[in-house]
Amino acid sequence: MHFNPYGGLAAEMAAELVNLGPNATPAELDNLLIRIDYRPRRTPNARQTRALLEWAGRLRPVFGETDLDRQVDLVNALLADSAARPYISRHDGRKPHLHYADERRPVDERVFGYTSAGLATAVCQDGRRLGSCARAGCRIVYVDTSRNGRRRYCTTRCANRVHVADHRSRTSVPPQATEAAD
Repeated sequence: MHFNPYGGLAAEMAAELVNLGPNATPAELDNLLIRIDYRPRRTPNARQTRALLEWAGRLRPVFGETDLDRQVDLVNALLADSAARPYISRHDGRKPHLHYADERRPVDERVFGYTSAGLATAVCQDGRRLGSCARAGCRIVYVDTSRNGRRRYCTTRCANRVHVADHRSRTSVPPQATEAAD
């Protein structure tokens, strides 16, 4: 049996929700729900989209927070506002699994419970696994499921950009030195 000890799909969904950005459309949110196979799935309406994007703004600070007490306080506030009420559910031919809000509730309320519980699980396991890309200007957040837990960038592309820029800054010849040589 494979376990993801860092909040599982719920924490990953929280990261993806944050990464959609503040201008995501109902269709983009729906595509996220489809991609992670969130069920029962209902397409978010305009009100739910606004609520989910505001919620994503509240999720963002949890990622990359280095002070454990502040991280715990942030997640506890999310849990309190989500009114998560865990229970075991069986639907759509799936095995028993946890739900954090009644599946008949609106999709935004269910996602609030699901993502706050996922982040709570991640923080309880190892809050340092909730990260924010270290490349200046990149706002992508992630759940670090690497073996050593030392991920600093959202992708190898961002890591490569930083490393190449660092290399160039160490090896470049100042313009004045080039002019003096001519």
